Amino acid sequence: MSDSTFYNQITETFHWFHQNPELSFEEYETTGRIREFLEYYNIRILDLDLKTGLAAEIQGGNDGPVIALRCDIDALPVQEETELPYASAITGKMHACGHDFHTTVMLYVAKELQEQRKHLHGRIRILFQPAEESSVGALEVIKTKVLDDVGGIYGLHTDITLPVGTVGIVSGSVTAAVDRFTVRLTGKGTHAAHPQDGIDPVLTASQIVTLAQSIVSRNIDPFSQGLLSITRVAAGNTWNVIPQTAELEGTVRTMGRHNRRRFRTLVQHIALSQGAEAEIEWLAGPPATNNAPCFEPVAAAVATEQGLKVKTSSPSLGGEDFAFYQEKIPGFFIRIGTGESYPNHHPKFQVDTNALKPAIDYFTALAQKTLFAIKSGELIPAQEEASDD
Repeated sequence: MSDSTFYNQITETFHWFHQNPELSFEEYETTGRIREFLEYYNIRILDLDLKTGLAAEIQGGNDGPVIALRCDIDALPVQEETELPYASAITGKMHACGHDFHTTVMLYVAKELQEQRKHLHGRIRILFQPAEESSVGALEVIKTKVLDDVGGIYGLHTDITLPVGTVGIVSGSVTAAVDRFTVRLTGKGTHAAHPQDGIDPVLTASQIVTLAQSIVSRNIDPFSQGLLSITRVAAGNTWNVIPQTAELEGTVRTMGRHNRRRFRTLVQHIALSQGAEAEIEWLAGPPATNNAPCFEPVAAAVATEQGLKVKTSSPSLGGEDFAFYQEKIPGFFIRIGTGESYPNHHPKFQVDTNALKPAIDYFTALAQKTLFAIKSGELIPAQEEASDD
């Protein structure tokens, strides 16, 4: 197959996924398309108890270790505004985070590895994971025990800050731990002209919005990374009534295991000072990704061999449920340059399809070299402790 024919085939696959986005845990057609592709190339599909998503395995001709490659397959509830000829055909849904790119890359990595399987020094398991945007898709995959005999795992993500032909590689923290909170305040409603007869939850909420920022500026080590954003404030429904309740919602992002107690204490004390009551609902999301340093040399070496430029990834306060895998086994998350674009989750987000083939070639070679390095003893996967910042 000529390079141009192969490129056309890859882009056609990518276009289909982009045109047919499905949300978390709804990826039925996506899963079906992945299955058809794998079956066409006689790639073994593992029997897992998953509603959507699946895993494939390539068995090498030599006994050896087992490693995994992971991609995510879900889309976002975003109305696309790119005007691409292959734009989303589904109203209100869009691949605005590059998961269509990830899926396409890993399908063709599976194809290439299947064709070269006799030369592999072990087994490679490829996870087509559902529901990354829900932050719990990885947990569903882990429940299947598909990783119980896996020695290490690689993940990938598009990066609009890196040009095509560049990979972002770094050990340690890459993305943040993500928590979500809701604060419900109860005061005492009254006429706006008689505030002395009530307890104003709007005033209490306003103080929390302002003083919560002191946690980042005064309670966290200035050399660490973190943020606290209150993104929704709701109270009242008319102009001349002090309402009974108010509600705040937001997120905390950190690169380590920071104690969340300070936020709870601040909210409760502010509410108490105003005579209001506060109820806090805390929803813990994925932890921070923590790349095991043992994989960095091989990841960088393969990139150089493939003619790619290597740059040190900048940490992001975005979240990534790949971190759940890294809590179980050593892992390494790699960023793939896909050219300048609007940000992830933006209606005009897009990737440069010229990044597809270099990414396929890179992960194909990386999987092969990692198996060989582990079997020969050059690479000993080690679980690293997450930084406390």
